[in-house]
This record gives sequence, structure tokens and C-alpha cells, in this order.
Amino acid sequence: MSRCHTDCLERPLSRGFGLLGALIARHPWWFLLLPMVLSAGLGAGFYFLPQRLSNDIEEQFTPVGGPAKSERAFIRDFFPTNDSWRFSAQRLYTEGTYAALIAVSKDGTNILTTAAFQELLDADQMVRNLQATSKNLTFQQLCARSGNSCIAANPLLQAVNGSASAIERLNISFPMSIDRQFLGMSLGGVTLKSASPKVVEKAVAVRLVYYLREDSPSDQEEAREWLQAFLSSIPGKISNFENIKVTYFTSLSRQQEFEGNTKSVIPLFSITYFLTITFSIVSCLRLDCVRNKFWVASFGVITTGMAVLASLGLLLMCGVPFVITVANAPFLVLGVGVDDMFIMIAVWQQTKVKDTVEERMTHTYADAAVSITITTLTTVFAFYIGIMTSFNSVKSFCIYTGTAILFCYLFNITCFGAALALNGQREKSNRHWISCKKVDKVSPAGRSSLYSACCVGGAYDAATGTEQEHPVTTFFKDLYGPFLTNKLTKVFVVILYAGYLACSIYGCLQTQEGIDLRNLASDDSYVKPFYDDEDKYFSNYGPRVMVAVPNDTNYWDPSVRQNIENCMDSIENNSYIDKSLSESWLRIYEALSVPLKIDLNNKTAFLNNLPIIYQVNQDFKWDVKMTGGSILASRFFVQTVNVTTAVDEKSMVNGLRELVKHCTIPLTVYHPAFIYFDQYVVIVDNTIQNVAVATGVMLVISLLLIPNPLCSLWVTFAIASIIVGVTGFMAFWDVNLDSISMINLVICIGFSVDFSAHISYAFVSSKELNSNKRIIDALHLLGYPIFQGAISTILGIVALSAAGSYIFRTFFKIMFLVITFGAAHGLIFIPVFLTFFGICGKPCSSGEKGHESKEKHFSFDGPKIGSYENKVDVNYEANCEAIMYSKQMDCVTSAYDPDCS
Repeated sequence: MSRCHTDCLERPLSRGFGLLGALIARHPWWFLLLPMVLSAGLGAGFYFLPQRLSNDIEEQFTPVGGPAKSERAFIRDFFPTNDSWRFSAQRLYTEGTYAALIAVSKDGTNILTTAAFQELLDADQMVRNLQATSKNLTFQQLCARSGNSCIAANPLLQAVNGSASAIERLNISFPMSIDRQFLGMSLGGVTLKSASPKVVEKAVAVRLVYYLREDSPSDQEEAREWLQAFLSSIPGKISNFENIKVTYFTSLSRQQEFEGNTKSVIPLFSITYFLTITFSIVSCLRLDCVRNKFWVASFGVITTGMAVLASLGLLLMCGVPFVITVANAPFLVLGVGVDDMFIMIAVWQQTKVKDTVEERMTHTYADAAVSITITTLTTVFAFYIGIMTSFNSVKSFCIYTGTAILFCYLFNITCFGAALALNGQREKSNRHWISCKKVDKVSPAGRSSLYSACCVGGAYDAATGTEQEHPVTTFFKDLYGPFLTNKLTKVFVVILYAGYLACSIYGCLQTQEGIDLRNLASDDSYVKPFYDDEDKYFSNYGPRVMVAVPNDTNYWDPSVRQNIENCMDSIENNSYIDKSLSESWLRIYEALSVPLKIDLNNKTAFLNNLPIIYQVNQDFKWDVKMTGGSILASRFFVQTVNVTTAVDEKSMVNGLRELVKHCTIPLTVYHPAFIYFDQYVVIVDNTIQNVAVATGVMLVISLLLIPNPLCSLWVTFAIASIIVGVTGFMAFWDVNLDSISMINLVICIGFSVDFSAHISYAFVSSKELNSNKRIIDALHLLGYPIFQGAISTILGIVALSAAGSYIFRTFFKIMFLVITFGAAHGLIFIPVFLTFFGICGKPCSSGEKGHESKEKHFSFDGPKIGSYENKVDVNYEANCEAIMYSKQMDCVTSAYDPDCS
């Protein structure tokens, strides 16, 4: 049967790259210096870096167009705040501007003692006496107010009125105090009396929150200055208490700590480049003083650094926001660039050393550049597809990294190629790799072995005419390849893959969603202990959620009121809501209307008597938006409980939104935390969308550039398999599915192609007639470069494992999984699977069909150059005839290659 070939693009592309290689060999200095000049010029874009920094957590790590943002806009427009005289924390449409302390009893028993409360009062006084530096403004002058007084930091402090001993005489009702103040977020670790189940017996923690005004820009600036003073002075003042341990936090803390992460990773760049350069040089070293690839390996790393400088500088010039996640890009690009370098060096070493540099560059580019192009295109497209996501942090990372990898590719085939050509000229002249002086090819008589090792070089394999193989390359050909193609080994590999897949699928089912905001701070941040205390002692009660009626509604219509009540009942019956803690002005109005004999079914009576409820709770005035004779909007409050995990947050938000969606009266639910909870709404859909689209694009590119459809499908299979594996093992390594890990899954799409595409391309390019021999041939050519690439990429990111930031450690974890699983697929799984389906290449499709010499490694089929053409043509007709009639040949039964005719 004739076979289907899809090399109509691959063949001219190979020919074109061959011509490019010849051009670079003729003019190496132009291709070396121009990229350097371009890199230096574009690098000037780093001047704009301070202006392009965009590390606002909400802007970067919450979905663009999330539902909570439109809900917040509605609340802001209809229920504006005024911190100067009617502040209410539960009615804020933002988190507010504040400083907070959590005091925990050191002995872990009871903080409601005279000694502990005295220290608590002292801490409170320290905060209130604290002055901002420039204007000497104290908290009392900047505080958010209700009436003429500052909002109490904690209702209990207000209750004891400065007398610590009074706390032991108080009967504290919990969670709602006698005067209807909610204490669930003020008192933690509560134990209730058995005889009086709503009265506190003891508590372990107390939270103090100091809200500041933020009504005007000047208020915001003064509040910010005071909070800076708080952060700089309070830690030293609260560290010496004997009975309580105090942690602290401010509304600035999360953002400041997040921005500080970038500084923590800067020292790691030098470690990374040192490790990568060292490995690249050591793995490319040869004992031969002529064939040594020291300068080529060094220049490969330098070229990658140039690509990072040029690409980031260009995008900074163009105004693309620079987010902290982009700081991962140099580590990543370094690994990519070095991978491509190893492939090009490996193919160069398979060329004939007696050929001219131009011939060697032609054949190197004809083979290596196509393989590199496949992996670069797939990786770059994967990143650019990631721009479709709803998260700005992912968009910025994908733009910067995709562009950097593109520049890395361009510099590799120009600047690094020029370095390779210049090194080839040195080798051609048999010059020493350090001194560049000509050396002897054979050691003169009487010279020592040390002289021979240091001053004699230029050896090559006389049988093949190529450079002597690296021992690891020989290992892949003589030991690993035959071992992998053994039948028993194949059975073991299939069982191993089944176990890998089973574990991966199980892990996918355990994956948690959402970013924990504490992870945006470094490990040693003061934020972490505060969050820990908050989770431990105040997690029983979650956000106090607004339930708003956003339309002009006839509340005096009894059916309307009943519909609202039915909706509220359905909300309160949700498992995450405590019905007893709800707050509704309408219910209180209905309850008061009975003894006061108010006809609520009459519009005039309803509106005229509405101020009665303001006497019960003056804050109700800010829950009813009235204009003329209409109520344009109103709101109620429900209290969430047991929202302790990301799954709870997702279920609570989605459940409430689903309930109000089915109400007969349009309702809206909102809390400032919903801005961050919205990531749960889109994170899975965004991830699946990116993975699906990118995988489809990878398949198309593979079909176009790998000259066999079946092998292209295997590459696509590898992508899906590695993504499943990485996602599954994320769960085992305590990594959630969030906007940060989504970045890494985008990386996974691009990188999962690399190793499998390289080995598949080498497989179909091989001229062996047997599948097992083809795999051995492919491993012989690319086994060591793939191994080098995997190790170098891991070395490029290993320094991030020591970073004190979740963002960078997560990057390391997922990249480690991607590279490990990618290398496993490229060197173990895919080679074995390819052998199960016979020869999936293109025998008899070029002028080298069936040729058994070293020339089988080169797919360049353009005009042959010099002696190489003569070598290929030797016994050409006999080879073709042998192939055509071989009983082992399964590609020809009714047709033969027109080239042979």
C-alpha cells in the first residue's frame, strides 16, 4: 500500500533552512553582531520598567469582567459610604482602609481575664496614640466615625470602658450581643456555657479592627501614611506582652508583601545562570582540544540572555504591563534556548568533518532548524493562546514569555548559528579552543600524554567521517535503545504508563480551586501568622453578605413583600447561611406595623412611616435608597457560616447567585470578598478553553511539519497525557488550580510538545526499515540532547525552589512536573508506543531512501553541495532496488517511488 505523506511543507522548509545555514556560514560576523546590536537597542526599553509595573492584586488576579465587579458598581452607586459620620463596616462596598490586631491568649485557655484584657487595652492605646510622621495625625483624627465618635475597634473594649477587671463581670451573649452587635468576627475560640448556650464561658482570641476614613484623596493619603507608621512601629510595641500574643495586618499589607516578592527572586537569577552555564559547558565538553564546544555552549546561554533582554525591552517600550509573574519568564526562556542549542550541536556533530563549514551548516540547519521550529511554534502559540484568559496576570505573562521564546528562536538560528559557524571554522583549521593556534592531529614522537591531551586534537570517527560520539550518545544507541525495544521492557512500560495515568486521573479529581490570598506574601511575612490566627479562631463565620433589591419596587404591594420574603427564606435555607443572624429592615417594619397599626399596603402610609425603623437602627437609613415617592433600591444582610475552604467559598458564592437568579423579584448578592471568589466562576472554564484550543493548534502545526499524520497524533496524545499528569500531581504537591498555576498549565501545553515532537520527527526522518531500529536511530540522534535539555531546564528553575514566595515555588513545582513527565514521554512512553504501529515514516520519499550510512540523519533534500552529493549517490540505485523488493518492506506493494525510477 502507498503511504500518506504530509511533508509538502516540511521539505521546502528544510531546504530553506539549509540555504539559511549556508548563508550564515558565508557571513557569520553579520549574523553575530546584528542581533547583539538589536538586543542592546531594545534593552533600552527597561528604562520604562517602573512605569509599566502593574501589581495590583485585584486587577491582576481576579477575572476581567467578573460578576462581583458589576455588583460592586451597583452597590457603590446606590449605597455610597460616608466614613466621616455614618460608618458601618458591614455596609462597605470595598474592604475598607484599616489596621487590625488579633490577640491570642498565650496559654491557649482564656483571654477574658483581667491580666490579658489589661494588655489588650494597652495595645489599643498604643494604636490610638500612634502618629503619622508628616502631620503628626493620630488615629483619633483619622478614624472612621459614626456620629461624633470613632468606630470601636471591638465591642468588648467599648463595654469595659477602660476597666480591664470589668470583663470578668460581663455576661457576653454570642454571637449576637444583647445590643444586637455581631461578635462572630470580634471574639474567637469561643466556648459557651452549658447552662446558658448563648453566653460565653471563655474565649481564646480577640480581634481589634481600626477603620480609617477614605472619602477623599487627602483622607486616603493621610490614612496610608498612618498605616505605614503602624507597620513600622507597632511590631516592636506588641512583642513583649506576657499574657497575649499579638499578630497584625493592614489593608496595605497584602499588596505591599506581594510587590516585595519580586525583590526576593532577583538574587536567584545569578544562581540560575551560573548553574545553566556550568551544565551546558560541562555537557558539551570534549577531551579533544579542537572539537571542544566550550565557546559554543557558553554563547548559547548568552544568546538566550540577549533574547530575554530584547523581548522584554521591546514590550516595555510598547507599554505592556509588567506583572510579578513575568519575573518567571527569564528562568523559563533560559531552559528553552539551551534546549535548542543542544539539538543544533547534536546535529552538527553528525555532519562530515571533512566537509566545508558551509556544507556542515547547510545540513545542520536542514535537520535541526525544522525540529526547533516545530517546538518553537507550538510553544509560542500555546503562550499567545493564553492571552484569551480572563486574568490579566496570565495575559501579561503569556505575552512576555511567548515573545521572549520567539526572540530566543530568532537569535538561536542567527546569532548562535553564527557562533557555531565561527567555531566550525576554527575546527576546520584544527586550532586550539583556547589559544586558537593550529595544533597537531597526531602526537609527535616523544611527547608526554599530558601534551597529547592538551595540545593535540582534531580526531574524528574514520568509519563515519563524523565527530567522535559522546559516551552518552553511544549509551542511547547501544544499550538504552535495544533495551527499550525489548518485548518485556515494552510490557513493563505499558504497565508503568497505566499506573501513571491512573494516579494522574485520581489527582485531577482531588485538585482544589482558587488562590489563597496569604500565598501572595512571602513565607516569612508577618501576614502569614495573622492569617493563621484568623483561620484558627475566626473561621466559623464568613462574609456578611448584602442581598440587594436593585429595581424600583412597590414594597407596599403585599405580593411583592411576600415574594421578597420567599426569596430571603430560600437564601437563608442555604447550608452556608445562619438564618438567626439575618438583618432585614422590611421584616422589622412589618413587625412594628402591627402594634402601631400602620397599613403597609397603602403607599402613602408605607412611605410616610418608614422613618420609624430608623429609630430602631439608624443604619437602616442607608439600606433604603429613596427618591421622591419611590424606593429605587434596598438591601438586607445574611450571615454566612463554615466557609473555611476554597471549595466552600465557591459553593457558597455559586449557590447564592443561583438562588437569587430564580427569585421572582430580581435580587443581587454581594460582598467585597466576592471580587476574589469570582476566580472560581471562570478558572476551570478558562483552563479547559486554553488547553483545548492550544492542543488543537498543536495538532495542526504537528500535521503540517511532521511528515506523518499518525506521529502527529502521537504528539497531540503526549500533550493531553502530560497535561493530565501535571494537573493530577499538582494536587499531590499541594498546588491549587488558580491563576498562577493556570500560567504553568499554559507552559505545560507548549513544553509537553518539545520532547515528543523531537523524537517523533527523528523517528519519521529515519531511513531504517524497522520500527524498533527507527526508535533506536532516533534515540541515538536525540536521546542525549533531550536528556541535556531536560536537565538544563530543571537547572534553570531549580533556584526557584528556594524562593520564599508561593508564586515562584509553584512555578518550580509545575515546571519540574512538566519537564519530568515530558522527558518520560519523549524518552520512554512515546518511543515504545511508536513501535506498536509499524513504520509511520516516509521510506522512499527522498533521494536517500534506505541508505544505511550516517547520511540517513539529514533530511535536507535540496541541491547537494560538493562531495556530499557524491557520497549520497554511491550505490543509490542498488539501495533503492533492495528497498523495493525487500520482504520486510511494508510501504510498497503496488507503487514505487518515482525518484527511484
